[in-house]
Amino acid sequence: MANFLIERTVPLPLDEAWRRITRWQRHGDAVPLTVVRVEPAGPTREGTFVVARSGVGVLAFDDPMEVTVWQPPRDGATGLCRLEKRGRVVLGWAELEVRPGPGGRARVVWREEIRVRFVPSAFDAVVRRSSRYVFGRALNRLLRQA
Repeated sequence: MANFLIERTVPLPLDEAWRRITRWQRHGDAVPLTVVRVEPAGPTREGTFVVARSGVGVLAFDDPMEVTVWQPPRDGATGLCRLEKRGRVVLGWAELEVRPGPGGRARVVWREEIRVRFVPSAFDAVVRRSSRYVFGRALNRLLRQA
């Protein structure tokens, strides 16, 4: 399994940073060749499934993720969302955290453990680097756009 960590400090209130990183369909706009849907539709809560469909044609696959922790930031406290990957191709988990940062800014932390089925563990370093790159760019884009 490949583990990675991405951190950003942004000049946003905690609740706005949280809103930007948990509008799930926007993740599809930020990750190449990906469309995201939420099941069931409506507000996110524990038990919500976020399904990212990535690829093209017959090479596309679903990456279903179940929200197992949903704690939006309240009264200046840290917010945390944990997604457990439940798919056939991509396994692991992701955590999105928003906490108070220096100077009234928001500190956003994206932690992920990812394993791609049929990809040998000898390629974990490649998966780690490519995931950090793709999701780092996605996080930057999500945080920039209101």
